[in-house]
Amino acid sequence: MTALAPTPRLAVLPDRRALAAAAASEIVERARAAVDHKGSFTWALAGGGTPRDLYTLLADPHAGFRGEMPWQQTHVFWGDERHVLPDHPDSNFRMAREAMLDAVPVPPHNIHRIPAEEADAARAADLYEAELRAFFAREDWPRFDLVLLGLGADAHTASLFPGSPVLAERVRWVAAPYVPALASFRITLTPPAIDHAAAVLFLVAGDDKAAAVRAVIEGDEPPALRPARAIRTISATRAADPNAGELLWLIDHAAARDLSKS
Repeated sequence: MTALAPTPRLAVLPDRRALAAAAASEIVERARAAVDHKGSFTWALAGGGTPRDLYTLLADPHAGFRGEMPWQQTHVFWGDERHVLPDHPDSNFRMAREAMLDAVPVPPHNIHRIPAEEADAARAADLYEAELRAFFAREDWPRFDLVLLGLGADAHTASLFPGSPVLAERVRWVAAPYVPALASFRITLTPPAIDHAAAVLFLVAGDDKAAAVRAVIEGDEPPALRPARAIRTISATRAADPNAGELLWLIDHAAARDLSKS
């Protein structure tokens, strides 16, 4: 595997439609390569409107991607989840199910959702971590083939928000932080659990994300203020590691407007 360079790979697409198509192509290529190499593809999904566009495109029988994906060999996980029932309108699982999973032939036992219906969010995190540790039993950390991430206007990613104590976590794979700004608990992969993936793909669209994109990619603020930098910072320190993964950014023109031309 190619070692990660300190500077991430970045591509800017003209609009959300082109962004979804580029992401779908990237995922299909990685999925097929993973299945050819080891017989399966492990993918952690993200919530949000931009990933929804991607999932809808992958499931569309007329778009050309659905027939290329090795669905039977794909194992689907989640990077984070709201502390809600799986049929709740805010559920990341429900969104992915409605946009993609109900329409594609992923075997039910290959769908590894976060049990966010647990009354205690910490228990939900423990149960999900136990499932991940059982699945990746031979690894010190989960080795997803791909973790898909979004980016909030405050530069949060997954459910890693500014000031979260989880940003300093180096032992747990999954945590259940309370997010004061949302007055709710979230269940999320921790930074090292994300960062040990073979590839991490940030998918970002919209001019409301432009300031956050620049802060994370070009800024020097610490992860406590710009949580998505936690992924980039850890990855950069592992650049000489032959097992290090790739860090990829696919963003549309609107989200890229504040980046320097270099």
